[in-house]
Amino acid sequence: MKAAVFYGQRDIRVHSVPDPRRPKPGDVVLKVIRAAICGTDASEWSHGPRLARPPVILGHEFVGRVEAIGGGVESLTLGDRVVSGAGVSCGTCQWCKAGRSNLCVRYYTLGLQADGGLAEFVTSPADICRGVPETVGDNAAAMAQPLAVALHAVARSGVAEGQTCVVIGCGGIGAFIVAAAVFRGAKPVIAVDIDEERLKTANQLGAHQTINARGADLASEILAATDGDGADVVIEATGAPHAPAAAIAATRRGGRALIVGLQSAPRELDLLALTACEVEIGTTLAHVCNLDLPESLKILEQTRLAEIVLDRVIPLEQLVDEGIRALAERTARGKILVDPRAL
Repeated sequence: MKAAVFYGQRDIRVHSVPDPRRPKPGDVVLKVIRAAICGTDASEWSHGPRLARPPVILGHEFVGRVEAIGGGVESLTLGDRVVSGAGVSCGTCQWCKAGRSNLCVRYYTLGLQADGGLAEFVTSPADICRGVPETVGDNAAAMAQPLAVALHAVARSGVAEGQTCVVIGCGGIGAFIVAAAVFRGAKPVIAVDIDEERLKTANQLGAHQTINARGADLASEILAATDGDGADVVIEATGAPHAPAAAIAATRRGGRALIVGLQSAPRELDLLALTACEVEIGTTLAHVCNLDLPESLKILEQTRLAEIVLDRVIPLEQLVDEGIRALAERTARGKILVDPRAL
């Protein structure tokens, strides 16, 4: 089968690899219909390996049909169209028992620490797969996992209905966070980016206000838009070196800043200012499959979110030049999907 294999920094090769073996008990083999790429994939290509363990087939966002079923799997049948949560947990450690499976001590992710879905076939545990409603198209289904990540991030931010939420960065995951914040009742939701097309997308997703911060001081622009007080919640979703400090500076007294974007190096933060204003700083990782993936599919079924955020669908062979590079250079205007069977 064809697959996109990550070997190291700026080294992704699309070539032939062996098909998955017969699935072991508890697993299924999926015939991939669509896969998606995100900032994590681009970050691994640009600065990695950091999270990934090469050589590994990339792809932690995908939808496919069940091609083979391992022993003991009763929840799925051959031909079912499913999405995988991609994050694999043990189910027995204290974090799993507490409902925080994304913090499992043995947690690993398909597409980073095990072979993923940027291939013609992928093996996934059956218990992290969820059936896709017939009314959800293939392109939309491929976005279920990243939307689940966004829903988890918004929950981690603690933003409440009627509170001001600023989202810095409206590409990739940022666009999903805007949609999730609107869905959860934050108001106003203020989207910040340096690209007008991304800001237009944010508007379509329900953002109440947008800020083009190109050439401007990021924190100052947000403070000006919030009457000088700052936002109740600021979510940083770019990974840009200066953005965490700006997010904290733009958070109101007693507010909360959430860091989503992956940083390529340690950053200096003004902890005195953070403490003096009782600003909380939080982080977020992946999603909780049982909670976030079903809600994600429901939102995709009920809204035009996928249609709005879709940038393009590319063949697997063009993954680096038309996909990964666009994300790394911040020129992508939305979600980039991959059809592994397109020529």
